[in-house]
Amino acid sequence: MKVVELYTDGACSGNPGPGGWGAILIYAGVEKELSGFEPHTTNQRMELTAAIEGLKALKYPCHVKLYSDSAYLINAFNQRWIDNWQRNGWVNSQKKPVENQDLWQELLKLARIHTIEWIKVKGHHDNENNNRCDRLAREAIARMNTGT
Repeated sequence: MKVVELYTDGACSGNPGPGGWGAILIYAGVEKELSGFEPHTTNQRMELTAAIEGLKALKYPCHVKLYSDSAYLINAFNQRWIDNWQRNGWVNSQKKPVENQDLWQELLKLARIHTIEWIKVKGHHDNENNNRCDRLAREAIARMNTGT
């Protein structure tokens, strides 16, 4: 299996509000940047969308090292929250429906294709690729706001 690094980040101007996401794929020294926006969304949805879009860009099953500053995303897999949500009919520990179920279910489909290591990085710190993803997400919001 090819080993791919995937860095992701999401941003929102207001929460909810206009949002953007950014992803960087790295394989064998080659990098590909992806980004997009939504006119009305939440930061959590953008964090999940960045991971989804990055994984969807892969053409073959890969071993993916997915880096994110989103504890929401990383902990859902590493701490097995997502397993509990599924087992409990998509109800969380507070007995409320899990938010963003549509995106979680899409992530689960993609996680069945790839082998994924979910790696938490400190946000807005010294991880250059995480900082680049943040810039991509914020630039996507700016493009949306200017109509370009």
